[in-house]
Amino acid sequence: MVNKYIKNCLAILVLLFACTVSAQTEVKNKIVDFLMQTPIESASIYVQNTTIGTVSNADGRFALLVPQEFAKDTLIISSIGYKSYKTPVDEFDNSFDVFLEEDVASLDEIILIAETRPKTGNDIVLKAMEKLAINLPDSAYIQKGFLRHKERNKIEFKWLIESAITVYDSGFSANSSDYLKINVDQVRKSYDLRDVDSIFNYVAYNNQNAKRSRLKVKDVKRSQLSTMQLEKAIKWNDTRVNGLQNIFQGKLNLLRNSTGAKALFGEDVLEKHKFNLDTVLVDNGRKIYKIEISESSKFVDLETKGIFNAGYEAKGWLYIYYDNYAIKKIEYELVAASPAQKVRSKRLFDTQVNHKLVMTYLEYQDKMYPNYIYYETPKLVNVGLKTDQKVSDEEKERYNKEERFYYTVQEILFSEIILDKEIIKMKLDGEWDMDIFSPKPYDKAFWKNYNVLLESEEDEKLIQDLSQRASLFRD
Repeated sequence: MVNKYIKNCLAILVLLFACTVSAQTEVKNKIVDFLMQTPIESASIYVQNTTIGTVSNADGRFALLVPQEFAKDTLIISSIGYKSYKTPVDEFDNSFDVFLEEDVASLDEIILIAETRPKTGNDIVLKAMEKLAINLPDSAYIQKGFLRHKERNKIEFKWLIESAITVYDSGFSANSSDYLKINVDQVRKSYDLRDVDSIFNYVAYNNQNAKRSRLKVKDVKRSQLSTMQLEKAIKWNDTRVNGLQNIFQGKLNLLRNSTGAKALFGEDVLEKHKFNLDTVLVDNGRKIYKIEISESSKFVDLETKGIFNAGYEAKGWLYIYYDNYAIKKIEYELVAASPAQKVRSKRLFDTQVNHKLVMTYLEYQDKMYPNYIYYETPKLVNVGLKTDQKVSDEEKERYNKEERFYYTVQEILFSEIILDKEIIKMKLDGEWDMDIFSPKPYDKAFWKNYNVLLESEEDEKLIQDLSQRASLFRD
């Protein structure tokens, strides 16, 4: 009886200890521009000297789970061009909005400093590229993060996946295609209501994988194809176009893959881009260059296998720290510029912006680690109006403009960095699977303590509508 009592007591103590260890403080609110009274999107919210953090959504809102052990640490809310807000985690008030004031450095004052420094945007960027080997991680690390993958046309969501992922990287000096791994750990949501009427994917699949003669879209009729054939082609295209390896191992991972063959930010970066110094801002008390990206003498080509993905001009912004030339943020768009790409983009996508990328970095132990990634691209689908439908010209226009054209958005928030060699080795010895499209069981306990990105109000409404019309984990 005594032994049983002792065992019960020990069990209770273990349970209490586990609850204490897993206890977390939730900080959530809205971040607002003090003068304009408008929400601040993509502001950073993090615990000082840790990798625990998140970013605000399009409505300026955020939610962050902070382990109890960091309750006395400093919470920092910052955004480029604003004065930071700082308070102990356990003193943060969830009931009041956070207002940030503008904070701008003087460009004239910076330029007149009597020291040898690059003065033009091109020279500043070249200096930053030289410093990548110093500023980016030079040894192996693992990051834990949250992925939201969504696809929609102009009126509704058609597809949603939310996953927890692990990324291993051996460091800047190694080739990412050989030494970068991705694993999908858990899935929170998986809805798929896409139409399967498009023959574009089937034709692309056939021409890439079949040994018979190449097909043209005009030669294939929907009635000739089974749903199974179309689904197989769609899943193949999902992996080819929207697989995680494209974000991490492709050319659009501009800094990490800058040493690769034909890199966009490689040795010939100035042939494809022009950089103009716009102003100097402040980010959490540090001066930061704001540099405009524009087109140069050559088009930007992505050279995606099996896809005409060339003939672009680059536009956007780079934010580079004044003191160490570390790149804090990239806003990058590829706009159709060549005659062939302009025609293709208008006809197939109804847009000239074919790729939109935002990447922010977090400084941790003097190295810049990926913190947040936003990637948007149009999708070759072409569904909606069927040839046997008798509809008015107005209805045809609605289908063409609202249902026909799709685009995909992928967002990744990293909330943990692991540098311990033993943990990294143990993880590497396990299996790795980067397939975000295969359904997995839902683990409620896991997601209860995992940091995710908040949906915007618009996204939330559309996702709710999607979930009402779909079954969870539908294949």
